[in-house]
Amino acid sequence: MSLAYGGHLRPLLSICIALLCFLLAGQAYEELSDNTLKSLPRPKDDFDIHTGPLLSPILIPRVSGTPGSAAVLQHFADFFRTSLPSWNIQFQNSTSTTPVSNGKEVPFVNLIASRDPPWAASGDVGRLTLVAHYDSKYSPEGFIGAIDSAAPCAMIMHAMRSIDAALTRKWEAMETEGHADADLEEHKGIQVIFLDGEEAFQAWTDTDSLYGARSLAEHWDSEVNSAMSTYKTPLSSISLFVLLDLLGSKNPSIQSYFSTTHWAYKKLANLEKRLRDLKQFKSSADAPGQPWFLDSSKTEHDITTFLGIQDDHLPFLARGVEILHVIDAHPAKGFPEVWHNHNGVPDDGEHLDIATVEDWSTLVTAFAAEWMELEGFMPLSGDGPTKNDEAQKPEKRNANHLNKKTEL
Repeated sequence: MSLAYGGHLRPLLSICIALLCFLLAGQAYEELSDNTLKSLPRPKDDFDIHTGPLLSPILIPRVSGTPGSAAVLQHFADFFRTSLPSWNIQFQNSTSTTPVSNGKEVPFVNLIASRDPPWAASGDVGRLTLVAHYDSKYSPEGFIGAIDSAAPCAMIMHAMRSIDAALTRKWEAMETEGHADADLEEHKGIQVIFLDGEEAFQAWTDTDSLYGARSLAEHWDSEVNSAMSTYKTPLSSISLFVLLDLLGSKNPSIQSYFSTTHWAYKKLANLEKRLRDLKQFKSSADAPGQPWFLDSSKTEHDITTFLGIQDDHLPFLARGVEILHVIDAHPAKGFPEVWHNHNGVPDDGEHLDIATVEDWSTLVTAFAAEWMELEGFMPLSGDGPTKNDEAQKPEKRNANHLNKKTEL
């Protein structure tokens, strides 16, 4: 990764469509109640570095094309098939030579898991897209890559499991109440992409990096949906591409890089503040710490947009996809000290700050639940209903929520 990127201008029509979608999303974006935030499912032992069912299987060397990579990919597939059986799983395959493969083709496999409203055709669904890469560095030998990016993968898995039942309840309620076809804004789904081949095998270049991302972006840009679809290609159906990387070290520093998605960055920052104020962050239980989102008080006109970090979002950004890059990179200190084992500190499970990892999983859950408008459908704790919950039974609260939503 380095501190410069380039992109291409998208066609004017695509810009207009994207701006319209984001304006509609902003108008319909309903905040989660305090009680819902306090009731978000917690990871329990998911992130135990030795036995945690989500994280520990990823904490192995997993260079693209090796048995470790295949084992982690199988872990992801098993998770969705057993824990989230309503999700659709796809694999996108490609091959490429690398500077160390002696002319041999190395396989790269991306996993895509998605869930859409049951009544909606695939080409009519805009999807919140949560992304992390799962490969680890070729060198040094035995590199684990806990923040880079085993922990982000596990965070996403936890978040998707946490909102899955609420998605079912919401969509069942919509069909029962007859609202399924009332608003195109409700034709929105969610998808996860675990990308292969982010890391350079020798030195970061345009061709020795982002192997899986480059292949998938090109493939989705050329794959055309049916003629009457709302979205022409799978690429254009990405409502927001949220890339998580280098997360799991204590006191992260997250900057905002793109003016067109700064509003979403601020939504994420606001959720962090609310969770912290509600004392839901383990990492700030003993010491308050600093807010993670450094640019939360800035407007989209104030952020620095001419510099960025080379990462898996680049092939998608070049094709006009809206990006929210959530990466720990302090403007003065740079990446976490464990990055690529620099400074002699290994990027392994022992050097994760597990409290911070758990807090990230809670924050990602909250962001996804809020984006998918799951207030009133997420399970609540036994703390008693808040004013926002109206002390109603779940089925009545859900019906009222749907009535309120369709008035927008």
